[in-house]
Order: sequence, then structure tokens, then C-alpha cells
Amino acid sequence: MQLGLIGYYSDFVVYPLVIAILGVAGLIEAGEEGAPDWVGTMMICLGLWTLIEYVLHRFVLHHVPWIRDLHDRHHVEERSPVGTPTWLSLGVHALVAFLPVWVVSDFATASAVSCGLMLGYLWYISVHHMIHHWHPAHPSYLYTLKRRHAVHHHIDDNANFGVTSIFWDRIFGTARL
Repeated sequence: MQLGLIGYYSDFVVYPLVIAILGVAGLIEAGEEGAPDWVGTMMICLGLWTLIEYVLHRFVLHHVPWIRDLHDRHHVEERSPVGTPTWLSLGVHALVAFLPVWVVSDFATASAVSCGLMLGYLWYISVHHMIHHWHPAHPSYLYTLKRRHAVHHHIDDNANFGVTSIFWDRIFGTARL
């Protein structure tokens, strides 16, 4: 949805704070013995984010009617502040990841899962912002991602759904260079 500049940039302030607070609290809860498991769970969920990013982009942003219309607008107005409000994305993280994991496990595990997924989301929105607003040097990692995303926007919107990684596009046959 269309956001004001404060709404658009608030993720870049709120998410690092939430991740830091939740991470410290989770590591304290896990204790010295549980810290390696906490870090491992967080890293697995960070990797899992890349699949979630791919699935959301391919199937939700391109096929769910109201959301598809907003995403189509983003394809046309690439630099406009269109996105998900922080309160909504944090609410989804809480309701889909943190609370269910806490109910079936413990706070330390829920915080590790949430930190991993939120760190992945923060990386995604950061990369997405950079590829639309920055001019990365050739042939950097960011330039490669920008080029792949430009193919998605301007040549074939049925390809290159991964914004931060090409991995799932290669697995599912949607990579186009």
C-alpha cells in the first residue's frame, strides 16, 4: 500500500530494535548452554526466509487480487513508497511465527525463530530498497540482484521472484538472467 516516508522508512529503525531486544531476551532465556542451539535455530530460520520470500512474491504478490494490484503498481512506480506497514508486518511475524512457536515450545526457541525470520525480512526490504534506489558498482552482488530484479519488472514478471537470492528460482525453474 502507499506509505508516507516515515511509514516507508520505519522498518529500517523498528526491525533492528525488535530483533536486538528479542535476541538479547532470547539468549538470556536460553542461557550459556542453550546459546548454540538458539544461534543455530536463528540461522536456519534466516535461510528459511529466502523460501518464504520466494513463495510470497511468486504466489501472493502476483496472484492474490488486491495485493496483485498493489504489486503491479510497484512494477510501474518503482521508486514510490509502496510497501507493507510496519505494524502489519510485525503483527504477521508475531501471529504466524513467534506466538505459535512459543505456545508449542518455549520463549528462547520462539525468539530464535522470530529473529531469524525478521532478520531475513529486514535483509529483503533493505536489498529491495537498494536495488530500486541505489546505483551499485558493476559487477557487485547488489548489481547482479538489481539486474535480475529489473528483468522481473520489465521483461518477464513470471521469472526472478527471489529478490535476495537466485537459489529458489533455480530450484523451481523460474530463473532468467
